[in-house]
Amino acid sequence: MTSPNRERLLMLIDNIEREMQTLSLWDAQPPEQHAFQSNLPFFADTMSFAQWLQWVFLARFRAILEGEHPLPNQCNIAPMAEEGIQHINQDITSLIALLKEFDNQF
Repeated sequence: MTSPNRERLLMLIDNIEREMQTLSLWDAQPPEQHAFQSNLPFFADTMSFAQWLQWVFLARFRAILEGEHPLPNQCNIAPMAEEGIQHINQDITSLIALLKEFDNQF
């Protein structure tokens, strides 16, 4: 049975996805397979931060939650997102707020 915290995290993932779509940071197709072979943090040499957030971070967290796997003790993705997507010419305040809320669940 899914705990309220896991349900909350899944809802936040859904909200983050919607906000990324609103900001046009959501890709319909995944990056090429080689992009997932990076050894750098956040796959910085093969993906934009938004791509990594979508195809790696959110996808893996969704799998962890839906598979009832153990959760990490902490999450600090919001500060990285602030740095990684600050260059876009849109207001990212709502997205960062959602990511902070996600972090605060841990």
